[in-house]
Amino acid sequence: MKNETLLYDDGVHKCVMFSLEDEEHHDYSLSVNQFLIIQHGSGVLIDPGSGAIFGELYDAVSRHIDPAKLKYIFFSHQDPDVAGAIAEWSVSTSAQLIVSKLWTRFMGHYGLMDMGRIVALEDQGGRIKFGSDYLQFIPAHFLHSPGNFSLYDSRSKILFSGDIGAAVLSPQNLNKEVDNFEEHRPYLESFHGRYMAGNRFCRAWVKCVRVHEIEMIAPQHGSLFRGEFATQFLSWFEEVDGGLEQCEALYGCKQ
Repeated sequence: MKNETLLYDDGVHKCVMFSLEDEEHHDYSLSVNQFLIIQHGSGVLIDPGSGAIFGELYDAVSRHIDPAKLKYIFFSHQDPDVAGAIAEWSVSTSAQLIVSKLWTRFMGHYGLMDMGRIVALEDQGGRIKFGSDYLQFIPAHFLHSPGNFSLYDSRSKILFSGDIGAAVLSPQNLNKEVDNFEEHRPYLESFHGRYMAGNRFCRAWVKCVRVHEIEMIAPQHGSLFRGEFATQFLSWFEEVDGGLEQCEALYGCKQ
């Protein structure tokens, strides 16, 4: 399929990326990636997005697995391009919904009333067993959301990084994978400099990530980082100046 990329498949465990967006509002919407992990007929859906793409994504997921067999749906943070369709997914599946504990109080505002379905992540993250492997939830707080997590899949060694690694309008997005980090870097700089809270958080996240063997970083927006490009991205992100470092310029207040 045009908007579908197979990221990993060993015959037992499969990871798929969908790149669906609201075509009606394409001119002023972000390009968004959604992800699906399947093992032994059980599925995990990652950052399924807004109501505008719910029907299309439901059909896309159905080509790989019966949506009734989705065990978990993970929302890395609260933004509408991540969690806008949480009510639709809660009605159409029986999956448990994994979110930061910080955001559980807001779920009613998304139209979700069955709080028994929520798995609330503590700030330090956690690990859940998935088939014969595990999924690790890595804290990514204030990058950019105050209640934010990345997801590491131990089998595929893919890090689903949410907004970390996002790029907007890079020509490399058309290729789905970064093949020249220096060419891609300018499209990272403006986004990360504006949306990340500060360098201390960037360094803390990289330290947590490096505990794991990473073969690919898959952000919610833009291109994938595989192999050496994932390593280059981590080294670059470790040095990012975020909002704290740019506070005076952003506020521009005269003393």
